[in-house]
Amino acid sequence: MTAHVGDEDLYFFNELRTRFFPRERNFLRAHVTMFHRLAPEHRLQIDDILRQAGRMTGTVEVKVTGVRNMGNGVSFVLESEILARVREDLRAAFRPWLGPQDLQPWRPHVTVQNKVHWQQADALYDMLSSEFVVEGFDLWSYMQGPWRHEHFFRSGQTADEPL
Repeated sequence: MTAHVGDEDLYFFNELRTRFFPRERNFLRAHVTMFHRLAPEHRLQIDDILRQAGRMTGTVEVKVTGVRNMGNGVSFVLESEILARVREDLRAAFRPWLGPQDLQPWRPHVTVQNKVHWQQADALYDMLSSEFVVEGFDLWSYMQGPWRHEHFFRSGQTADEPL
């Protein structure tokens, strides 16, 4: 079972997944797994539980809070108190049918690479989690459409330097 996320919100993740997930293993679009396996013999009960959960839950905002190196892949870490609470309620309702994987603490994420050599995972992780440096400040003027750069103020600079 996955959280339903709109195509526009998944576009960025799908692009990365298409580019970095091994083609021979990439059968799904980017997704947020909530449960790995639900008992098919309890499908009617599961449907009822999900229908009720859907009625009680509006749309839920989820934040991307980081990038995780999984050793053999890379995922984006997600955070949402509401979604976590809904997942916990569903876990309680599904508990008799859940396997060990779904009984573990939930760590919501979107996987964009999996089952690759650790060096490939490290390289993608480094790329996606790289930092950048702010070297100062730029002053701009709005020109009723385009913007004009007025001045760059370099960090640590004591005197004005020409651009």
